[in-house]
Amino acid sequence: MGRYRRPGRRLASLLAAAGLLLAVAAPAGAAPSEGRAEPTRLRVMSLNLWHGGAQVDDGLAKQVAVIRKHRPDVVGLQETSGHAARDLAAELGWHHYQSGGSIGVISRFPITGHVGSTSAAAGVRLELGGGRKLELWSAHLGYHPYGPYDACFDRMDVDRIFEREERSGRVPQARELAERLAGAVERADDVPVLLVGDFNSPSHLDWTAATRDRHCGYGPVDWPTTRILANAGFRDSFREVHPDPARVPGETWSPVYPFHNGSTGRAEPQDRIDYVTYAGAALTPLRSAAVVDGRPRPVPDHRGNRWPTDHAAVLTDFALGG
Repeated sequence: MGRYRRPGRRLASLLAAAGLLLAVAAPAGAAPSEGRAEPTRLRVMSLNLWHGGAQVDDGLAKQVAVIRKHRPDVVGLQETSGHAARDLAAELGWHHYQSGGSIGVISRFPITGHVGSTSAAAGVRLELGGGRKLELWSAHLGYHPYGPYDACFDRMDVDRIFEREERSGRVPQARELAERLAGAVERADDVPVLLVGDFNSPSHLDWTAATRDRHCGYGPVDWPTTRILANAGFRDSFREVHPDPARVPGETWSPVYPFHNGSTGRAEPQDRIDYVTYAGAALTPLRSAAVVDGRPRPVPDHRGNRWPTDHAAVLTDFALGG
């Protein structure tokens, strides 16, 4: 989601997602994928970088520390500010894709190409070794208006909330993604597909009758963004591993906004809006977690936080089958 929005960021994101501004690059001296052993596990992270790391002191160093500690194999990034994927890859010696706006990907495995874009996402092809390929898309969907605010602050009825979900851009963006990735999902048993990112929407799997008290008395709510992507064939890795949202909510928004103004104001609705979703029989989620390091101080006292963003990351370990 993210606060402190900068004017013109949406235009840059649209240009980048359309493929007008991009870079796919390998680290200097990177070994070719030929002869690389086929992996049996894959660790995937989705990470919103909060304006490329600019909201904390020494943002890049703190981002690198997160990656080194949690050891993902591939990371779908949002809010890169047009440079953070490239910067992280240079520090780590990894492969990367960098758009001119929000979206980026960094990977231990070779990125063999940019496979396509939508208005809010971009996808790359990875060569994992042993002839195995993978397609990964990182998405950053529209953030305003925001459904939990409409529910918890303004007490709108669900029909009105859903009208505003359309206005936010999230629902049209989800439809566009579903249409663009339909062919990839059909082929996912041959080339698995990951769709990760900051969807800026709660999940229809989370707002249930059993979780009404956690969600301001609402539930069940069939949030359209996640429903569209589920109907398109994408499975939510976190909910596959943790099927009971009352027991394991997995909130990713927000470790630095316990209250609406950070340390003051109304209680901020805490929700799961970041995802690692997948399609393809070769992927089986084994473990999944919402990750925050340390105990971040809330806005406005956040600049010294070890954790460099206003979101939790999502980290999923997959088994890779035949």
